[in-house]
Amino acid sequence: MPRILVIEDEDSVRENLVDLLEAEDFEPIAAANGKIGIDLATSEIPDLILCDMMMPEVDGYGVLTALRQDPLTATIPFIFLTAKSAKADFRQGMDMGADDYLTKPFTRAELLSAIMNRLEKYANLKKYLAPKNTVIQLSPKMQLLEISLHQAINEHNFQEFEVYYQPIIDIASGKIVAAESLLRWKSSKLGMVSPTEFIPLAESTGLIIPLGKWVLKSVCQQIRSWHNAGFYSLTIAVNFSVLEFNQPDFIDKVVNFIETNNLQPNCLEIEITESMIMQDFNSAIATMNKLHSLGVKIAIDDFGTGYTSLIYLKNLPIDTLKIDRYFIQNIANDYQKSAITKALIQMGHNLNLQIVAEGVETEAELSFLRQHDCDSIQGFLISRPLPAAEFEKFLLNNKSLSI
Repeated sequence: MPRILVIEDEDSVRENLVDLLEAEDFEPIAAANGKIGIDLATSEIPDLILCDMMMPEVDGYGVLTALRQDPLTATIPFIFLTAKSAKADFRQGMDMGADDYLTKPFTRAELLSAIMNRLEKYANLKKYLAPKNTVIQLSPKMQLLEISLHQAINEHNFQEFEVYYQPIIDIASGKIVAAESLLRWKSSKLGMVSPTEFIPLAESTGLIIPLGKWVLKSVCQQIRSWHNAGFYSLTIAVNFSVLEFNQPDFIDKVVNFIETNNLQPNCLEIEITESMIMQDFNSAIATMNKLHSLGVKIAIDDFGTGYTSLIYLKNLPIDTLKIDRYFIQNIANDYQKSAITKALIQMGHNLNLQIVAEGVETEAELSFLRQHDCDSIQGFLISRPLPAAEFEKFLLNNKSLSI
């Protein structure tokens, strides 16, 4: 069980991270400030460190400097957690020896992907540096998961995978206007495997490339099938990882599947996160501009990273902002969340963007979003993600929902 040290001065963030890591079978160690973090790192020697960049007294830079100077901790993977997204800050951290960074608030999938990627590289480094008679103990669960994932893709020809669809509802009309496609895996050996387990693993091993291509192909074929059944106005969103988005042939793949299925480009929406854009802003903008010029829609998923990225927002060729579920949960009773969400909705509308609230689960959340002119909602209040056949029934039975 990998041990992960969390150095974070904000209590709620630290507690949430610890809970998430425990749920994913990691062994978290918590430190409330930089000084305690340095002491725990040298005494516990964790497998990975998550460290807030901005802390009083000893900040993240100070923690990183101290650990990189100590031979015992010099090679431990170190991931910065930061609300700052300026490239200069990222560069400074990487130059000092950080392995990665995550911009707050990040998604569960982004966190797990970063952790899995760094743990795998650290395991390979330890294996390379270890004496030849040393046996490296890798998690049996992760070994089996990776073997099964390879087999599901390379031997079973994706037959164990299925694309589910979660409806997106226009608040004003109650009509289903879109859906987000979500990948599910029922392994012949392991049963249902959580996306929070296999997606980060697919990204860290590169298997996300063939897997993502299969998802895009399946979604485009499904859109064509729904068009043939008379459902013409649906937009289907597909999530892409940074690895897929940066592939040289990414645009060609998108265009090929659109043309092969004789689709209008605006039936498809590409969902990417703002942290992906900020990693290489100029390259991302070039890809987004090309896609947008072809008529493909673009959505920023899990929006709410930080104020710095707002400077760039007006320059992004996007159609939709999806507000992260973190801001939606308990929004009616949380003044800070409600203030941020109202500002995001107003800002998005000023930029002529559609606003989708993710993770809507209660009538109180819906009431707040309706009152403040959010365009659409997605979440368990309306429907869980559904297999294609069930989603089609949902379309037939719910031409207009009473919400």
